[in-house]
Amino acid sequence: MKTTIVPAQITTVEDKIAGSLSLSQLLILTIPIFAGSIIYITFPPTLRFEPYKIVIALTLTLVCATLAIRIKGKILLLWTVIISKYNLRPRYYVANRNDTNNREALLDKSQDEEPEATEAKAEFIEPVAKVKISDRVLLESMINDPLSNLSFEQTSKGGMRVLTTEIK
Repeated sequence: MKTTIVPAQITTVEDKIAGSLSLSQLLILTIPIFAGSIIYITFPPTLRFEPYKIVIALTLTLVCATLAIRIKGKILLLWTVIISKYNLRPRYYVANRNDTNNREALLDKSQDEEPEATEAKAEFIEPVAKVKISDRVLLESMINDPLSNLSFEQTSKGGMRVLTTEIK
């Protein structure tokens, strides 16, 4: 007896409803019918054929018929959505860990908060000692000085090592 392997789920095949048209193509192609009837009923003079109503309905039909064309297995409407998302994304990502912007606010916020007791943490985290403002000013001047040769290294356990050279 011959055995064949039947896949459990095939999600890449679209169902064809009418001829070679899928459900999404049929929905796109029915938009001009409903929109044309709304234009015919609501635009003045109501319930009469006018040249501008016909031009609007034909233009909408042409646009929807173009968007329903299938290219490389996807309809043109999906391609336009993909391309527009790509073009609207941010182009530049800027990250500078030596930036002093909002550094005071972050230091004050972290000192005021109390550590929450959670059962998931196995290690005890030591609280950060409060630093005097004069020491903060000294530290910031050391960090911002280009002669201090400040560098950050990440350890294998996820910690951070800060290395400086002594300024003479």
